[in-house]
Amino acid sequence: MELTSTSEGMVAEQRSYASSFRVIYLNSDWDQYIRFSEQFEETLQVEYFDSQEGVLQALYENYPADVILAHVDSGGVALLETIRGNSGFGNIPFVLMVNKLSREAIDMARAKHADDIYSVRFDNGDLITRLKYFKKRQWYVASKASQKIGSMNSRTPFWKRAIDVATTGTALILLLPVFLIVAILIKIDSKGPVFYLSKRVGSGYKIFDLYKFRTMRTDADQLIRKMAALSMYNKSPEPVQQIESNGLCDECKAQNYCKSLLFHDGKEICEKLYQYQKDQKAAFMKFQNDPRITRLGQFLRNSSLDELPQLLNILKGDMSLVGNRPLPLYEAEKMTTDDKILRFAGPAGLTGLWQVTKRGKGKADMSEEERTQLDITYAKEFSFMMDLRIILKTFPALLQSENV
Repeated sequence: MELTSTSEGMVAEQRSYASSFRVIYLNSDWDQYIRFSEQFEETLQVEYFDSQEGVLQALYENYPADVILAHVDSGGVALLETIRGNSGFGNIPFVLMVNKLSREAIDMARAKHADDIYSVRFDNGDLITRLKYFKKRQWYVASKASQKIGSMNSRTPFWKRAIDVATTGTALILLLPVFLIVAILIKIDSKGPVFYLSKRVGSGYKIFDLYKFRTMRTDADQLIRKMAALSMYNKSPEPVQQIESNGLCDECKAQNYCKSLLFHDGKEICEKLYQYQKDQKAAFMKFQNDPRITRLGQFLRNSSLDELPQLLNILKGDMSLVGNRPLPLYEAEKMTTDDKILRFAGPAGLTGLWQVTKRGKGKADMSEEERTQLDITYAKEFSFMMDLRIILKTFPALLQSENV
């Protein structure tokens, strides 16, 4: 294993990757999200959620988040405790948001093991500089881990590589019409690249781009803001437009007074108009996730066709048909201790030992420690016969997991 070339490759990857950060943003206050996305639209790729359940689902689906920003009033603390208590989520950077910074809030964030805490307006401290630090920390850990397992034999044997090339090469030729059709449909359905790239850590702690068909709009965040600014949030019938001027609906205005006047955010507003605004906002909040996934993307996800481009990763040698699951950076970062790093000495793969183990019919049925130990077992003992048995067991295991 060439440590020099690996380190140089990591530095190059770090430079190219540091300019764009994928952010999971949890906040039930829609106005604060709109302000945040406009403030950082040139630097951050923001994935918005209004519930911690949505965030957890995205992480379980391996959304490649570089950082989580979560408001304490929207379940941020509970989400932080869940993240830190689940070894599967690893050391993903976590930043809490509060309406106003205070010593108590800072102490609470430190006690809960948050990486940082900011005012929701981000008017104190440089968020981008902090995110760059998080990314450098991950790459530093990756470099050290690569050196630690450099003396181990993490090369893919000739027989394994030959099987990978023969099988995936044949599969790609047979599936070429499917690839072409899907690629054309993606380009027709929405603007953007055909493939979606996700950073993963594989054999020898090598970081590579995992390929998938793109299932989301590249301009989803901008589209949502545009929709909010135009018709679905701000554009309203004539009575609602009068809120800014006198806070009265037409009925109240005709009587020159309001029967049910509320005080909201320091302003007087008619309860009827306030409720209308609230309903409009709630309707938009339910709808706003739709633009992120394309019409075709939903079908690709449901049918798992979006996973097909991973055959290209196998053909390139990034991974193998059988091996240990390549991990997101934040999850791999937690696997660098002496008792766990051995899992990276074996090949990365589409399917592996723990996926077909009886105890592991579903990911939830097996602890993270058990899966790690099975990965280490595979790294130490994999052979042609073991790979063959895993391949033969993979399809029944998939059927079992679907029927559970």
